[in-house]
Amino acid sequence: MVAEKARRSRALFDFIPGAYIVTDSEVFEKLESEVRNYCRHWPAVFSRAKGSHIFDEHGRAYLDFFAGAGALNYGHNHPHLKEALLQYLQGDLIVHSLDMYTTAKRKFLEVLQETILAPRGLGYKIQFPGPAGTTATEAALRLARKYTGRQTVVSFTNAFHGMTRGALAVTGLPGNAREGHPGDVMVLPYDHDAGRPEGLHLLENLLSNGRSVPAAVIVETVQGEGGLHVAGADWLRGLADICKRHEVLLIVDDVQMGCGRTGPFFSFEPSGIHPDLVCLAKSLSGYGLPLALTLLRPELDVWEPGEHSGTFRGSNPAFVTAVAALDFWRDGMLENKTLGKGEMIERAVREMAREYEIMIAGVRGRGMAWGIVFREPAMAREICARAFDRGLLAETSGTGHNVVKLMPPLTISDEELSRGLSMLRDAIDGVMSGGWVAGVGEGGFPDGSSW
Repeated sequence: MVAEKARRSRALFDFIPGAYIVTDSEVFEKLESEVRNYCRHWPAVFSRAKGSHIFDEHGRAYLDFFAGAGALNYGHNHPHLKEALLQYLQGDLIVHSLDMYTTAKRKFLEVLQETILAPRGLGYKIQFPGPAGTTATEAALRLARKYTGRQTVVSFTNAFHGMTRGALAVTGLPGNAREGHPGDVMVLPYDHDAGRPEGLHLLENLLSNGRSVPAAVIVETVQGEGGLHVAGADWLRGLADICKRHEVLLIVDDVQMGCGRTGPFFSFEPSGIHPDLVCLAKSLSGYGLPLALTLLRPELDVWEPGEHSGTFRGSNPAFVTAVAALDFWRDGMLENKTLGKGEMIERAVREMAREYEIMIAGVRGRGMAWGIVFREPAMAREICARAFDRGLLAETSGTGHNVVKLMPPLTISDEELSRGLSMLRDAIDGVMSGGWVAGVGEGGFPDGSSW
C-alpha cells in the first residue's frame, strides 16, 4: 500500500529522471509493526551516514534537514565523537552499569558541571531517569507531585512531551492529548496561540481565585512537534514569575530544543529564567546514543534510593560521546555559528513565504529550528515528498502536520545549508507549477489524491 501510494503521488508530476529508486522493503512490511512511520514518507533503505548526509543502500546521498528528530545536532558520525567512542569500546571498558559508579559517568558529571552548569550559575542536581526524553519528563512530573503533594499539572496547547503515559497526559497536540490521564492536567493557551496571549492571565486568575494550586507547569520554549511555535522571552519571564509567587514548580522540556538547537546550550537562556526542573535528551550524547537527564534544584531531591528506577539509566558509551560533544561548548564558537546559520535559514524561509504567499501562511522558529506553515496540511506533506525525491530529508509537524520543519545539524556547512534550502524551494515551486488546487479533494489535487 505504501509503495502504491508513493507511485500514485509521483505519477502526477514530472520528477528528476532516475531520482527515485525502488528499494526492497518487503521484509519490513512483512515483519515490522504497522506503527512504523518515517519509513512511509522516505521509501528508501538507508545504510550509512556522514556529517550532514545519509546514504541509501544504492549509494544515493540525501542531505539531512531532519537530524534524527533533533538527536544529531553534531551530524552523523562526527569524527571527534566517533574516535572517543571507538577508543572506549576497544578498551573493554564498562558498557552497562545501571546506576553504579563508573569512570565514564564520573567524567561526564565533572565535564557537564565544569562546561555547562557552573558557567551559567545553575546549581542543579542530576538524575539519570532512563534512556529517552519521555523518561526525563516522567521523572520530572513524578518528582513535582511527590515534592509538592499536589497532583494537577499545567501544560499548554500544541505541546508534546513524549509517548509514555504521564508525558501523553500533558501533551496538547490533538490526537495525543490527554491520552494518559494520570492525575489532573490543565491545558492553557501557549504564548500567542491562535492569536490569544491570555494563557498567563488565565493561570494567574485561577491561582489568585483560590483554585487548586498545581504541582507544576511544564513548557517548551519552542514547540518542535507542535509546529515551531515560539514563546517570547517576556512571556517566559511572566510564567516563571507566576510560578515563583504561587510556589508552583516550573519544568522546562528542553529535550528537542536543548543542547544548542536554538543557539545557547539551553533554549531558555535568553529569557534569563532558572527553571526548577529541566528535561534533556536527544542530542545530549551527541552521537544518537540514548541518554536523558532530569536536572533539578537540590532541595527538590526528595527521592528515596531506588524509588525511580530502570535498567538503562545511563549508557557508558553515551557518557563518553557526551563528554566529547561538550568540547564544542568550551567557547562560544558553536553558539555563534548556530545563530548565524539560523539567520540564513530565517532569511530564506521568509523569502519563500513572500514568494509563495498563496501556499504559505507564515514562518516561525529560533536558531536552527524553523517551520514553514502551509495553508493546507497536504501541501506540507507533498513538499516533503518532493524534497525527498530531490535528495533532501525534511519532516512535517504541527496540528494536522501543516508545517515543514527544518532542523539540519548544527555543524552543517554554509554551502550544504544553502543547497538544502534551494532544494526545498525547488520542491515548493514544483508543487506550485504542478497545479495545486487549494481545497479540492482530500489533498488539494483535482483527482482527490494525496501523499
